[in-house]
Amino acid sequence: MRLAPIVIALILPLAACDSGPSVTATNATQAEVQEKLAASGAGDTVMVQPGRWEGAMAIHEIDVPNMPPEAKEQMRAQLSRTNNFVSCVTEEDVKQQKALFTGDMDDKSCKYDSFSLSGGKIDARMTCDRGDEGKMTMSMKGDYSADTYRMDMTSRAEGNSPMGAMSMKMSVNAKRVGVCRGTEDES
Repeated sequence: MRLAPIVIALILPLAACDSGPSVTATNATQAEVQEKLAASGAGDTVMVQPGRWEGAMAIHEIDVPNMPPEAKEQMRAQLSRTNNFVSCVTEEDVKQQKALFTGDMDDKSCKYDSFSLSGGKIDARMTCDRGDEGKMTMSMKGDYSADTYRMDMTSRAEGNSPMGAMSMKMSVNAKRVGVCRGTEDES
């Protein structure tokens, strides 16, 4: 499972506000939050530092009530391990992440129930309602800076799947440990 690059891509933009701008929103679209971030100057501040990042992602709980017991146990065994990752964040990655603060990112099916970003901390809750496909609620809470982050995340998905609702709790911790060596994304 290659979740590390996805997690890094989601978290990179957060470091832009380390101790600078403060942004809060309630019942807001992704575009509205993005506008507030851009207006606060978040996209102009120092992003995460390029370089070699090392971290760990752990899934602490996963629940799929209607999954057959054997499959559930196999999934738990596979996902309960801490997944260490190494990634190279380039200058280009940083530029692309800055674009998130002024670009067009608006999944109309999702809304932030709450969003708070200030003083190196984030606390956000989002609900996505995709009609017949189902509904997902996600939350993220943690600390970040240009060279480290720690996030706790939860999600709950409800839909038309025969497996029923699914919920998950996970955490991600990472830090910049130096310059890229060219071997980071081989793991």
